[in-house]
Amino acid sequence: MSNLATAEAMIAAYNAQDVDTYVSYMTDSACEANYRGDVVREGKEGTRSGLAAAFAKWPHNRAEITEKQAIGNYVLFREHVTRGPASDGSELVEPFDVIAIYSFEGDKCARVEFIR
Repeated sequence: MSNLATAEAMIAAYNAQDVDTYVSYMTDSACEANYRGDVVREGKEGTRSGLAAAFAKWPHNRAEITEKQAIGNYVLFREHVTRGPASDGSELVEPFDVIAIYSFEGDKCARVEFIR
């Protein structure tokens, strides 16, 4: 599977709120982070638990890929994210766009960085 196909499969799993499939595409030490900044979810297990919590809070959360490009060991997506109403009654999050940079080591994603 190409890196682009893997990143697309990760988004499909994300939209299905299937954290196990999502993290199956990642290295054990993979992380999700702000671009050039703080790590938001550390390792496969940190990503699994962090996404599970987010999906519990926003059960209608979705990311739509609006642009995509593969460059070497990187995949860049422009994503349009909608959260929907929060299960805890917190204030609605307005839809937003994000650039996601997926970095690969071999056939696994090692890091996802977000520019928002």
